[in-house]
Amino acid sequence: MEVWQQAMNLSVEIFEISKSLPKCEDYGLTSQIRRSANSVCANIAEAFGRNTGPDKSRMYVIAKGSAYETQSHIIYGTRVKYFDYEITNILVENYETLIKGINKIIKSLK
Repeated sequence: MEVWQQAMNLSVEIFEISKSLPKCEDYGLTSQIRRSANSVCANIAEAFGRNTGPDKSRMYVIAKGSAYETQSHIIYGTRVKYFDYEITNILVENYETLIKGINKIIKSLK
């Protein structure tokens, strides 16, 4: 499933950029951004395994919320100068593309 692949690739990219975060962020931003990024692909996978349209739709909505949460963490990390703007700008755009894909799926389930 293409949106799951996109979400998984983005989760791996988030893991990689979060390796450079300071040790003091281990239980803060590092943990939060990794969990939210991984939540996107996990909820898409769970949605795929659900049997009913409303059940599937709910999981895709949760995945979309996690994608927005991850974007927020990326923007915060950039503003406090943990991340390079050039890299994070691409990540934010890629999350926008992913969110559009999730929206299409949600609309098709209605």
